[in-house]
Formats: sequence, structure tokens, C-alpha cells
Amino acid sequence: MEAAVSGVMSETIIEASRSPRDVLKDLWLYRELFVFLAWRDLLVRYKQTAIGLAWSVLTPLLTMVILTLVFGRLARLPSSDLPYPILVFAALLPWQFFSTTLATSSISLINNSQMVSKIYFPRIIIPTTSMVVSLADLLVSLGILACLMFWFGVEPSWRLLAILPLILLAALTSLGAGYWISALNVKYRDFRHLVPFLVQLGLYVSPVGFSSAVVPDEWRLLYSVNPMVGVIDGFRWAIAPSASALYWPGFACSVVLAVISFSSGAMFFLKAERKFADVI
Repeated sequence: MEAAVSGVMSETIIEASRSPRDVLKDLWLYRELFVFLAWRDLLVRYKQTAIGLAWSVLTPLLTMVILTLVFGRLARLPSSDLPYPILVFAALLPWQFFSTTLATSSISLINNSQMVSKIYFPRIIIPTTSMVVSLADLLVSLGILACLMFWFGVEPSWRLLAILPLILLAALTSLGAGYWISALNVKYRDFRHLVPFLVQLGLYVSPVGFSSAVVPDEWRLLYSVNPMVGVIDGFRWAIAPSASALYWPGFACSVVLAVISFSSGAMFFLKAERKFADVI
């Protein structure tokens, strides 16, 4: 009598992330892929350039010189008891971190369309790795800021400890916007043309080349609807003890908006990613 052998087949079901909490879980589970993609993006950014990483130094320095001449020398705007180059460079650090992260994350899915359409992995890893490249530039620029502070005789204080949470705040803001635009860009390619305009506009409506103190008091809270206003003011407050007192209602508004931006952006991305492979 021939014995019957019954086989048991196992089934593995792969589900996409459903909430911002799942995003953190997926980033940890796929941390090796995250590190690989971040390192690749960092190498590609400066590949075949004559001066390589030095661009991360020259870009904010040249921007600082231009804004200092325009707003400090020609417009003669107040600098809140800070040397104007320090006022500008302290604002450029979070602004360039935000703008670079937003610009690169918004087109990241399109640039990696072959990966998205052929294999499964949490797609949200791709725009998130853009932040690592911006963070590398920021760390280099912090060294330049330290040299400028020494040159102008600006002594740091315990407030420097606030730099790390302020960087996190800028990351939440930029990633939230990046999730929204990168997901929309998969279906509507017009958004890749809109982002450079928004970044350029944001440079002038954010207090990068001037102090927020020039904004009338009755408009300060409304002005803080731009979440980068609180981040930039926070950087200046953290770097220089002589900076103007931080406008706490506006800073609280920036924190709330950063959390809303990240949460809503992540949820929209997770909802939209189910169709990425079909339309990209």
C-alpha cells in the first residue's frame, strides 16, 4: 500500500506600510538597503565634479556673500546685534538642508523607477535617503560656521545643544513635503518643474537674508505659518547668545506644522505607493 504524503504549502503575504509608525519599523527592517542607497546618492552627488565635496562649502559661502551685500549693505536691514554674515550663514544651514532634501526627494522615485517597478521594498526608503545627503552637507557647513564665529568673535553657549532637535524639526518639515511631492510626481510629472520655483520663492519669503525682527509684531504669528521661520530663528537663537529672543508662539506653530507635514505626507505616500509600479 502506497503511503499518502500530504504537503503543506506556506504562503507569505507582503503588505505595504499603513501608518507613519510602520515607516519607522520598515526603515529599521530595511536599514541595510537604506544605508546602501544613502551612500550611493552621496557618491553620485559629487561624482565627476572637479572639487567634489567642496561644493557643499562654496554654495552657502557664496550665497552668504550675496545676501549680506544685498540685505546688509544695500538695504541696511538690522542684524539683531549679530555680524550680518553670521546672521545669514546661521539661517542658510537649515534652509539649504530643507531645500536640498525637498528638491532631491521630490524626484527620487522617478530617478529610481527601475527599482520601483521590478522589486518590492518599502518605497518610502527612497525619498528618505535624500535627507542623508543633505545632512552630510550640513555637517560640513557647521564646521565653516564655527570658523566664522571664531573670526567674528561670537562665543557659543549652552544653546548649541538645541541644534540637534532643530535639525530634526527641519528634517520632518522637508521630508513631509518631499513625501507629498514625490508621490504626486509619479503620476503628474509637472511637479518636478514646480519644486525649483517653490524653493527659490521660499528663499526670499523665509528669513534667510534678514532677521524676523523686521516683521511687525501683529504679523509675526501669521508669518510663522511658514514652518522654516521657526527653524531658522531657532538656529540663530542657538548659535549666538546675542541673538534676539526666540518668538515662542511662532516656534510652537512651526513645531506643530512640521509634525502635521510629516504625518500627512507619510500617510499620503503610503496610500499612493500601491500604484507606483503601475504608473511610474
